Amino acid sequence: MAVRAAGIDAQTKADGSLVTIADQRAEAIIEARLKELAPDIPMLGEEAVAAGRIADCRGRFFCVDPLDGTRGFAKGGDEFTVNIALVEDGSPTIGVIYAPATAELYAGEPGKALAGKCDPQTAQLLELMKLISTSAALPPQPRVVASDFSGRNERTGEFIKALNGVITHASSSIKFCRVAEGAAEFYPRFGDVSEWDAAAGHAILKAAGGDIMLLDGSPLRYGGKNGDFLIHGFVAYSSDIAKAAALAALTR
Repeated sequence: MAVRAAGIDAQTKADGSLVTIADQRAEAIIEARLKELAPDIPMLGEEAVAAGRIADCRGRFFCVDPLDGTRGFAKGGDEFTVNIALVEDGSPTIGVIYAPATAELYAGEPGKALAGKCDPQTAQLLELMKLISTSAALPPQPRVVASDFSGRNERTGEFIKALNGVITHASSSIKFCRVAEGAAEFYPRFGDVSEWDAAAGHAILKAAGGDIMLLDGSPLRYGGKNGDFLIHGFVAYSSDIAKAAALAALTR
């Protein structure tokens, strides 16, 4: 937030994505604190990977995006997040997402997902975090959350039409949180994203009762098993009923 207040100098990385000094400073802070917390667990960070530092992702590792939604951050928007996940044997088990501008905080561990509100200046919790859960039923018009930037494409439109759904917009990893707290039933992504974009949200969503599948219906696994750290599209869903509806929509 201090970087944004002082004026943002955004640069383009080799993969075409934006990066700012805020991304780099935030990742350095997170990496140092995680080493204090769990010195034996390696960290896979977006900026570390961009610099050629690839963590050992066998077994357990932290998966970190220090600033998810850099494009919106650079434009002055509020829906950017910090994402931290613990991945164990390819599956995210603990996740935390914090939105610095709106002071929204989400967290999940097996069997428990939480949401809270913080003081925007100090990031201290204003009250105890509350339990959240996904919507178990599928309404006649399911709510599909998508981003203003990546969600306005033909395939997303076809998916929503096949579900007889209604679209709602959100940015960065807040989209996972909207499904986790029962404000939407689906979050589809047709296009490549990196593992650090999804891991924290995936952990929170699983803790709340939902999950994520790849576009062929198979489970999403982490750790660069395909030779990189890219996910070639996915659908986040709120329940088994929603998963079945999503698979039917994908095959139409």
